Amino acid sequence: MIITNSPPAVAIGRAAPSPEAHKTPRLHIFGPMRLLISFAALFLSVVLLQMSSGGLGPLDALSGLQLEFSTAQVGLLGSAHFVGFFVGCWWAPRLMGSVGHSRAFAAFTAAGAIGLLAHMLVVDPIAWALMRVASGACIAGCYTVVESWLQAKVTNETRGRAMGAYRVVDLGGSLAAQLMIGVLEPASYVSYNLLALLCCASLLPLTLTRLKQPEIPTAPRLRPALAWRLSPLAVMGVLVAGLTGAAFRMVGPIYGQEVGLEVGQIAWFLASFVLGGALAQIPTGWLADKYDRRWVLIWLSVAAILASAVTIGASAQGTLSVMLSAGLFGFVTVPIYSVATAHAHDFAGSDERVELSAALLLFFALGAIAAPLAASSLIEAYGPRALFLFVGAGHVALIVFGLLRMRRRPTATERTPYIYAPRTSFLIGRLMKRLREGGED
Repeated sequence: MIITNSPPAVAIGRAAPSPEAHKTPRLHIFGPMRLLISFAALFLSVVLLQMSSGGLGPLDALSGLQLEFSTAQVGLLGSAHFVGFFVGCWWAPRLMGSVGHSRAFAAFTAAGAIGLLAHMLVVDPIAWALMRVASGACIAGCYTVVESWLQAKVTNETRGRAMGAYRVVDLGGSLAAQLMIGVLEPASYVSYNLLALLCCASLLPLTLTRLKQPEIPTAPRLRPALAWRLSPLAVMGVLVAGLTGAAFRMVGPIYGQEVGLEVGQIAWFLASFVLGGALAQIPTGWLADKYDRRWVLIWLSVAAILASAVTIGASAQGTLSVMLSAGLFGFVTVPIYSVATAHAHDFAGSDERVELSAALLLFFALGAIAAPLAASSLIEAYGPRALFLFVGAGHVALIVFGLLRMRRRPTATERTPYIYAPRTSFLIGRLMKRLREGGED
């Protein structure tokens, strides 16, 4: 089925639709089920890609420890991933402009698969870091292709349902990836081969789909100064969100092993974090739409500091306590990025939203690049609790900065709706723009 952005078909009782409308009916007239079916190929590619790349971070951490990499070297792998992520976000629109969507997706997938398969051929932390740059570029590049395709095919009427399904698919794939760690043996060629197979399998749905490839998107300009001019607090918020999420997801397996968790338990430890973050979206969205978002950010950071202390204390209270504390930590930290971006968009004009989203994602990536290496080095020097002391220090800085900013200017009088914002590509702002402006029905 070919889906286009042609004018909508006219309802019964109105003027007859044009011949073009018969040829390319808008998607919303078929209902939400037809919408999901039409995007099934894209969503299946996302799930397979997320399972492959999402499982690589914790598998690398556990494998590196088993191969006697230092804790700092394991952290370097996580930082290298986000270097590749930034490169992929920047390069993907340009590559699509040269070779098209399907070929760009294939190129990024091939880079990711090569990085996965090469792990057990060259066992060296520096070589692995280069391989993680390839995997980071793969995930960012492939998401850019998928989101470009979605942006071209959704209409204002179907955007809300499509994005809701997309977010569920992305979170579901991430959750499954964490659980896979329980069955993947560290430092095993078979484990990396299975992840490479999933990466290659993500090629099949997208490259075999009958959906017509959309026009090549223009890459948003990277304007970090725009984000800082509109909302310095939002910039600080996404930096701390990147620091927190990357430190936990990339270095969390080291912490889990240090406090005595087995490999299967580490999988549930990481999955609890993801599940907690998913469950937090509805209550956090309600609070962010009802109250001053600056106070919501500050109180989330206060809760993050308390959750860090609880997690440190839970390490001596048994496995169940560790799992519950990870869920609590995800519940109060994962929504910070979305609250910060919503606050920034409250001060943005319609023509600034896409570039603002890209700038905020850039700052998130900068925080994520620095966090794994810094956190792992601190763990190596001061023990496992240093991970959460590091995260707590970041949130103390966010609280202080937020209180200072509240003295500089009042909050926005007109606010955009809170939206769970995925951190996937610089093009995600195009998909979210209409939702922030109430463009869906």
